[in-house]
Parts: sequence; C-alpha cells; structure tokens
Amino acid sequence: MAHPTIAVLERHLLLYRRLWRATVFSFFVVPTLFLVSIGLGVGAYVGDFDGIRYTHWILPGLMAMLAFQIGVSESTYGILTEFEWSGGFLTMRNTRVRIRDMIASWLLYVLFVLAIAVTVFLIVGLLFGGLKSVWTILTPFICGLVAVSVAAPTTAFSAHVRNDSYFPLLFRLAVVPATLFSGVFFPVEQMPAVVRPLAYLSPLWHGVELNRAAILGTPTAWPGVAHIGVLLSWLVLGWAVAQTTFRRRLMI
Repeated sequence: MAHPTIAVLERHLLLYRRLWRATVFSFFVVPTLFLVSIGLGVGAYVGDFDGIRYTHWILPGLMAMLAFQIGVSESTYGILTEFEWSGGFLTMRNTRVRIRDMIASWLLYVLFVLAIAVTVFLIVGLLFGGLKSVWTILTPFICGLVAVSVAAPTTAFSAHVRNDSYFPLLFRLAVVPATLFSGVFFPVEQMPAVVRPLAYLSPLWHGVELNRAAILGTPTAWPGVAHIGVLLSWLVLGWAVAQTTFRRRLMI
C-alpha cells in the first residue's frame, strides 16, 4: 500500500487532471505577456541595468514571481475547499493519513504544478535569449523553494479562515506589495532605506536574487546561504503553524 503522503498526492493529481489544460495555457500566456509588455515596452524607456537588457534583467524576477504566486494561489482556495466545501481533509482524519501527510502532499502538489510552469517559462526565456548562464539549471530548485516557502504559511492561513472573503485581503496586502517591491521590476536599492527591510523579509526578494545570480551570473545582495536560510525559515515556520491550524480544524 502506498505511503499516506503519496496516496493523498495521487488524489490531488487526479483532481488536477480536470484543470491542467487551463493552467498550462496560462503558464504560456502570462510570462510572454509580461516579457513583451513590461520587458520590451517599459524597457524601451528604462534602458539597460548594468549593461543587461531590461527584458533579460526582469526575466529571473518574473520566474521567481511566478513561483511566489503559484505557491500562494494554489494554497488558498485549494485548502479552503478541502476543509469547507469538499471535506477532503475531514474525511482523511478518519484514515491513517496524518496531518503531516496532508501538508506534505499539498506542498508536493504545489511543486508538481510549479514544475510545469517553470519548464514553460524556461522555454519562453530561451526564445527571448534571456538565459545567460549554465547555472540556469538551478532555477527550478530555487523556484521550488520559493513556492513552498510561501505555500506553507498560506496553507496555515487558509486552514484557519472559514470563507474566501479573506483571500482578496491576502492578495492586496501581501501578494501585490511583495510583487511590486521585491526587486522584480527595479532594484530594491532604489527604494527608501526605511522600507527596504520589508523587501528583505519577503521570500520573493530572496528568490529574485538567487534566480538573477543563476541566470545572469550577477552577484547576490547577501551570501547565497543567507538567502536560502530565509526561505527555509519561512517554510519551517509555515509548516509549524499549519500543523497547529490543521489540528484545531480537525479537532485532533
């Protein structure tokens, strides 16, 4: 018999079979539109950054942003559905599936969806000539770490709320500011010094820095291990809180 984590993952993948066509289409359209509209459009006015074309400069950030948004979006309605509407997690409570199996299987599911998105993004980036280094092969791992580092705390949040009215607040107060002010479209150093620490707290900024170093060969703002350490801290903290919220919801 399959391990409980794998069994639950298989369930998520079976459900995903109904949606994959729409999501894969969006994976093609979103990076292409961003690169064309912002990379080429805005880039015509911005010029180059440190001798790098703006289109190529934002490409690593857009990839990290995609990972960040997938980690959040997949862990909002998906988790709420399993608690409030389909009752999947409530049913699992009566089996040998443990809470850690539920959380681990969900994070693995997020990584599966992300793997498709990153593969598509790399193809688009290659067509735009933006992949400059052999270390680009590390970007799927970097994006995976970014995705789970935000998916874990988002999973905890979604397990806590009782309806989806909280999700617009999450996107407006957390996702949108992080997307705009984490170095994706302009260097964080151009922001006022008093607000830079907020960018440094964002998992997205650390993913952007690591991706940019891997794809363009530029140095990271902090040592690589420090960036990875922050992402792992978000993952560990999110996992711990998710364990608590799941236990309360399932009354275990």
